[in-house]
Amino acid sequence: MNKGQLVEKIVKDAGVTKAAANTMINTLVNTVKVAVKKNEPVKIVGFGTFKKGIRKARKGRNPQTGETIKIKRKTFMKFVASKTAATK
Repeated sequence: MNKGQLVEKIVKDAGVTKAAANTMINTLVNTVKVAVKKNEPVKIVGFGTFKKGIRKARKGRNPQTGETIKIKRKTFMKFVASKTAATK
C-alpha cells in the first residue's frame, strides 16, 4: 500500500475529505520524524515503535579499486513491530 492508497482508505473509513486525510498522514509522519530526531521513541500500542538507530563508523572497501575507505557514523530511523501487530 502506498501513501495515495492509504489516503483513500482513511477517506473511506473515517469519512473525511481527501485533503484532511492527507494532512493527517503528513502530520503523523512529521511528528514521528521530529521526535525520533530528538531521540524520543514513538510507541504506538498494537503497531510498533519508531526509534533512533546508530551505525558506528567503520572501515569499508571500494569494490572497484579494492581501496580501504572510512565510512562515517550514521543515524537512522528504526521501526520495531509490536508482537501483536506481527501476529495479525
